Amino acid sequence: IVIMSKIIFDSGISLDGFFAGDNRSPGNPMGGVSPKIHNWMFKQKAFWKNINMEGGEEYGADSKLIDDVFARTGAYIMGKRMFEEGEVHWAEDLYKADVYVLTHEKREPWVQKGTTTFYFINDGIQSALEKARQSAKGKDIRIQGGADTIQQFLNAGLVDKFFIHIAPLFLGSGIRLFDGIDKDKYDIQIVEVIPSNLTTHLRYKLTKKFFFFNDPATSEISTLSLHDALPISTAEYGAGAPCPRSHAV
Repeated sequence: IVIMSKIIFDSGISLDGFFAGDNRSPGNPMGGVSPKIHNWMFKQKAFWKNINMEGGEEYGADSKLIDDVFARTGAYIMGKRMFEEGEVHWAEDLYKADVYVLTHEKREPWVQKGTTTFYFINDGIQSALEKARQSAKGKDIRIQGGADTIQQFLNAGLVDKFFIHIAPLFLGSGIRLFDGIDKDKYDIQIVEVIPSNLTTHLRYKLTKKFFFFNDPATSEISTLSLHDALPISTAEYGAGAPCPRSHAV
C-alpha cells in the first residue's frame, strides 16, 4: 500500500483573522503578535520540547495536539520572510526534517546537525512540493507559512487539510491568513471543533470542486476541476498575474 502525503497547514490566528502583525522583521518576528495568538501553545510543554527548548507550564490536551502535528509531518515548505525571521532565532535541528524555502536567492543547502536541512527553491511552489513529497516519504507536508505562502498553495488547489487555532482577541491590523483566497476552489468540511481555555481548535478537510461538461469531440460527459478550467495563459488571466494552470496538481 502506497501512502500519499497530505498537504496541510496548522496556524494560529486572531478572531478577526490575522496571522501576523504589522512591521515584521527578524528583529520583530510575526510583527510581535506571537505571544497573543500563540499563548495557548507557549503554555504547553510539548511545544518547547519539540523545538529543543525547556519551557511550558503543563502537558495537557493541547500538548497532545502539538505532538501530533510534529509527529505526522515529514517535510516543511515556507516562504523567505518566515525563514529570515526565524533563522537568527531557531535552535539547531529545530524541524528534524527537510525544509524547502521559497526564494529568489541562490543558496546552497543549509545542513544542520541532526536531521534538519534547509533547501532554497527558486522555481516555484510546484517544484518545492515535488521535492517535499520525496522527503516526506508518505508523511504530511506542512506549509509552515507565512500567510502569503499558505495562500499560494490554497489558490493552487493543493491543500488537503488545515488546522487553525483561533485566539479570543482582536488585532485590528496586520496580515490576514485568508486574504485573496479563491472562494470557488474547494468544498470545505468541518472535521473537528475542539474548545480550549485560550483558543478554539478547528480542523477542516478540503476537496477541490469539480463540474461536469459535455465533450463535443466524444459526446461523453467528462469531469473538470474548476481550477483546470481557468484560463491557461497570463494574458487571458490578467496582466501581471501568475498563470493558475502552472500550479496544477
